[in-house]
Amino acid sequence: MQPPNSTAVRTALWRALHVQLDAAPHILEDTTGLQLIAPEEGWQQRPDMDPVFSRRVRAAMVARARFIEDLMVREADNGITQYVILGAGLDTFAQRHPDMAARLQIFEIDEPGTLAWKRQRLIDNGYTISSGLHFVGVDFERGQSWWDSLLEAGFNQTIPAVIVCTGVTLYLSKEAISQMLRQVAAMAPGTKVAITFLLPQELLEEEDLQLQQASMKGAKASGNPFVSFFTPEQLTELATASGLNNVSIILPAQLKALYFSNRKDGLAPASGEMFLTATIGS
Repeated sequence: MQPPNSTAVRTALWRALHVQLDAAPHILEDTTGLQLIAPEEGWQQRPDMDPVFSRRVRAAMVARARFIEDLMVREADNGITQYVILGAGLDTFAQRHPDMAARLQIFEIDEPGTLAWKRQRLIDNGYTISSGLHFVGVDFERGQSWWDSLLEAGFNQTIPAVIVCTGVTLYLSKEAISQMLRQVAAMAPGTKVAITFLLPQELLEEEDLQLQQASMKGAKASGNPFVSFFTPEQLTELATASGLNNVSIILPAQLKALYFSNRKDGLAPASGEMFLTATIGS
C-alpha cells in the first residue's frame, strides 16, 4: 500500500480547511478525507494551508467538487446508475452520500497502492465498503489500460454513465488527453462527461497568477510538472476532434456565479481551472 500523492492529500485538506475557516453556508461539507489522512497536529500551519494564501484555491477545490456532485445527483435522479471517477484520489462521495451510493455502481480509478491504502483507512475508520463501490487499480506507469480495467471491474459499457476527471489533465500530454477523450467519446449514448483543464497564465486574473506559478514550481520539484494548458477555444477544438459532441466549457466565473454570488465574506474561487462538459450522443 502507498499513501495518496501530495496533490490528493492537499486537495482533501483544503476541502476540510474550507469547513474549518470559511463562513457557513459551506459550498461542500467534506472532512472525511481529513479523517482518513489523519495528519500531524498543526497541519493547518503548513505553507500551502496558509489561510490567506490558500483562500481562493480551497474555494476552487470545493466549487469543482460541488459541481461534480450536483451533476451526479441530477443524473442519478434521471436514471443513470454508473459513476466513474478517473483519478479518484481521496474522493469521498460514496461515504458522504451512502443512500445514493447504495443505488449506484461507483468505479474509482487510481493507482493500485493508493486505492489499497484508501480502502484500509476507510475500514479502520468504521466505514462499510458497499458492494457497489469498486476500487479499480490501474498501473499507468506500466501502460495498463484504465478502460480494460474498468470493464474487468464490472462496468457495463452498453448503458450510460457519469464519467468525471478532475485535477489530472494538467499532468498529461496533449496526445494522452486526446486518447482519453476518444475513449470517453465511444461510451454509451447519454453518458455525461465532466473534466477539468488548466487555463494558460495569460488568461488568469492577476491575483491568481502567483498562485499558479507557486503550484507549478512545487509540482516540478516533486517530479510531477504541469504539462498541458488550454484556452477555451483550443479545448473545444481538441474535444471535437476527439469525437465528443454537445460540448460546453464552464469557466471559473460561471462557477463563481453558481456557488458564491450571495456570500457576504467575499470568498471566490481561483481563476485557473475550467470544466469541459459533454453528453455522448447517439
